[in-house]
Amino acid sequence: MLEVAGEGAKYWTRWRGPSGQGLVSGAGYPTRWSDSNNILWRAPVPGSGNSSPIVWGNYIFLTTGRDRGRVLSMLAYDRNSGSLLWETEVVSGRPDRGHAKNGPASATPTTDGQHIFASLGGRGIVALDFEGNILWHTDVGPISNYHGPAGSPLLYEDTLIMFQDQREGGFVAAYDKQTGRLVWRAERSQSVGWGSPVAIRVGNHDELIVSSQNTVDAYNPITGQLLWQCGGNLFEVIPTPVVAAGLVFCTSGRAGPTLAIRPGGEGDVSDTHVAWSTSRGSPFVPSPIAHENYLYTINDMSSIITCFEAATGNVMWQQRLGRATREGFSASPIIVDDKLFVTNDDGLTFVLRTGPRFELLHINDIGARTLASPALVDEIWYIRTERELVAIGN
Repeated sequence: MLEVAGEGAKYWTRWRGPSGQGLVSGAGYPTRWSDSNNILWRAPVPGSGNSSPIVWGNYIFLTTGRDRGRVLSMLAYDRNSGSLLWETEVVSGRPDRGHAKNGPASATPTTDGQHIFASLGGRGIVALDFEGNILWHTDVGPISNYHGPAGSPLLYEDTLIMFQDQREGGFVAAYDKQTGRLVWRAERSQSVGWGSPVAIRVGNHDELIVSSQNTVDAYNPITGQLLWQCGGNLFEVIPTPVVAAGLVFCTSGRAGPTLAIRPGGEGDVSDTHVAWSTSRGSPFVPSPIAHENYLYTINDMSSIITCFEAATGNVMWQQRLGRATREGFSASPIIVDDKLFVTNDDGLTFVLRTGPRFELLHINDIGARTLASPALVDEIWYIRTERELVAIGN
């Protein structure tokens, strides 16, 4: 995975953090909390949305929707106190179609330390400065996805990349991050999807990976040229791919298969580059996570977590987390200090030891519905619940 470099590596600048996969360096983060224990501050979040917080310096940025999604705003909080610094109404208009789990603000913004970039579905993409001023706003065309848009944008060099699969006019596109001008656009035939793209380094070149309906596609992130395609996905794909052991792991929609793909191919690689796969049981909403030699997936249709040997697909262990609940997990897992944190929609975080043996250490209860994935910086967790932003530290 192409990780965030430079000063940005100290913060949480994008969906799934500087690693792009929910992996946190360093130690000292609390492993236990409740609705009152280890709470440094809590701040109300106006409106609604499930986008994750991002962090740079003393700023925390969030998107939210007001007036049932008719108004979309960017929020900036003070990281030390939780006070709301500013709110900028980015755009108003007719909201995209949504879902109980996909409100008006599901896409996580990203930042390069000078600008904040956000995808607003059918209302385009936008860049703001750290004072909340809108720098540019670019139309991306109409969005027709029956549960609304959700994918988070990706910063790659000097471009902002996003993809949108929909009934007609699906695309993956790159925009100049300084101006919002379209750099390249590749048309896609897939009719539905809510995933986010990732960029990986393969030998001497980079590949943009898009996991969506029926196929996993790799593009040249500079030109938009399709490099290779691998079949095996189902028709509703949400999770973001991760990498380990020289493989790209893509989990299909509706608890379908998990694919372990060797990147770097050409054309249709369905029969040549799948190192291993499962027939079913993959996540529907939460993304997988890979750490050292193991891949972890949470089947949110049955609350079952599985640990695979990443290189071979051998199952090391499989256990149920809490009671069996259909679509009971939304937040993507985090690994920090050799511990795996998996949070369900009720706000229960299961803390497990990483590695080839199952060990549940304890369960934390934040006391609030939680669908957004957390951000972790400087030994502090920042968690967006249904109504609040919460800072958790020792």
